[in-house]
Amino acid sequence: MKQLVVVVLLIAGSVGAWYFTRSQDVVGASGSGAAPGAAGAFGRGAGRGSGRPALTVDTAPATRREVIEYVTVVGNLIGNATVDIVPRVAGRLDSITAKLGDRVTRGQQIAKIEDRELQQQVKQIEQNVLVNDATVTQRESDLRLRKTTLDRQKELLSRGLATRQTIEDAEAAYSSAVAAVELAKAQLGQTQARLDELKITLSNTTIVSPVDGFIGRRNLDQGAFASANTAIVSVVDIATVRLISNLVEKDFRRINAGVTAQIEVDAFQGEQFTGTVSRVAPVFDAATRTASMEIEVPNPGYRLKPGMFARVKLTVEVRPDALTVPRNAVVDSEGQRGVFLVDGQSAKFQPVTTGLQDNERIEILSGLIEGTQVITTGALALRTSDRITPMNIPGERGGRLGGRTGGDATPGTRAPGAPPGRGGGL
Repeated sequence: MKQLVVVVLLIAGSVGAWYFTRSQDVVGASGSGAAPGAAGAFGRGAGRGSGRPALTVDTAPATRREVIEYVTVVGNLIGNATVDIVPRVAGRLDSITAKLGDRVTRGQQIAKIEDRELQQQVKQIEQNVLVNDATVTQRESDLRLRKTTLDRQKELLSRGLATRQTIEDAEAAYSSAVAAVELAKAQLGQTQARLDELKITLSNTTIVSPVDGFIGRRNLDQGAFASANTAIVSVVDIATVRLISNLVEKDFRRINAGVTAQIEVDAFQGEQFTGTVSRVAPVFDAATRTASMEIEVPNPGYRLKPGMFARVKLTVEVRPDALTVPRNAVVDSEGQRGVFLVDGQSAKFQPVTTGLQDNERIEILSGLIEGTQVITTGALALRTSDRITPMNIPGERGGRLGGRTGGDATPGTRAPGAPPGRGGGL
């Protein structure tokens, strides 16, 4: 049985080999009928890299213009100052005058805490101050009396009409009167300090805004109890907004304080806001390998709001008169960066040295001169010596269009390369 299977396989292999050989002979015979010179043309084209069909390309001249290079980052906008207003005195809210979104100024009253108890305490302490003040007046009067008595006793002693013991008693009474005056004044000062403290506490029941801005958040309503740990409202200053972003290491050395920034947000499509880099952190985050950067953006119309997502272009360098070509003209070929030039009906690769670049143009530092036509659209698909059909070379396409519209071509003549029987017209 196994021998039979082997014989069948051998026969099938022989038939397959004969069929393949026969098909190759047929293909060779059909190829021998090709147009004369076709094989030779293909051979030459393969040698020059032009076996592919001619590619239609566009060209543009190398021109001088301003080139601005940018570094692009993203980030979120925050207010110039955001302050949570917390009461200094705990108590029940008697009123809240500010609402969400209201504009407030520095020193403007926002809320009021009930202060009736404090007012009564202030009145009581004010009466104590009056009592202490009267005590001081009384003690000073007694001191003057003691001083007069002492002086009289000294005079009597000088005339021999008083004893030494009488003088000592008068001096002791005078010293006691001096101490009583000082004590009364100290008590008056203490009571006055308590009164000043209560007045400050009473003034703290009126809650004012410490900054100019807008009410960004309101946490409590009238009648709620406010403690020293509860923020009543949040005030945000957006006259200037800030954008916090991160710089990667390769861009860090190129960005310094003072660099101009162009900011775009989704809320205002197509509109740009101008800001300035204000601060760059001197250290990198070990986890992200980035450094924090802060950009200040003037916001006179209060159009930019904290929390908006923003895209930022930072102006790194400006060249006012740089030799440039379109970005799509510069390609990498055979390990080199360069452009393709038009060499007759073929493409020629020209290495160049590039510099700054923006969204549209690339600066050429060497390898080209001003006015040189370079291939733009189609350059990525080209190889050296590829056949091309330029669409917009001055004098080429213009000549063809001129012939079609009855330009300088003489009727009845044939332009070079035009089909027989077609003159300067169509």
